[in-house]
Amino acid sequence: MLAIIGLALGILIGVFVDPTVPTWLQPFLPVAVVAGLDALLGAGRAWLEGTFQDRVFVMSFFWNVVVACLLVFLGTQLGVGSAMTTAVVVVLGIRIFSNTASIRRLIFKA
Repeated sequence: MLAIIGLALGILIGVFVDPTVPTWLQPFLPVAVVAGLDALLGAGRAWLEGTFQDRVFVMSFFWNVVVACLLVFLGTQLGVGSAMTTAVVVVLGIRIFSNTASIRRLIFKA
């Protein structure tokens, strides 16, 4: 219940405050969002399978975001920032579709 209240409060603050992302963080934001979605859907899959652990979810959420941002940073330093961003988004996108397919099978048994 506390998580839902926090989520609703965060959405309301985001709508009314209109936060801006600093320019130096903008290349990392899409990758961080996709990494967070991957961890969130992985947690949903684990919850449906009955193997969810909150500690694992929190660590995987932050670890995915940090590793994805480090890969984008490395790509930027090597001069292949957009290619590295695309690679990270594709890999995490494949994981997201895999997790959603598992969630669909667990919910609808099809």
